Amino acid sequence: MNITLAVGPLIALIAGILILIVPRLLNYIVAVYLIIVGVMGLLGMGRMHL
Repeated sequence: MNITLAVGPLIALIAGILILIVPRLLNYIVAVYLIIVGVMGLLGMGRMHL
């Protein structure tokens, strides 16, 4: 039996739990997410290359 975990959903789950425990973390988590998505978009990592 193989169990595989995707990184994105795992990070989302951990972030959601942290936000429930410490709601003030929401600002930082959203800011880091937006920065990462923005950098990936600028560098072209967000597109699929066929």
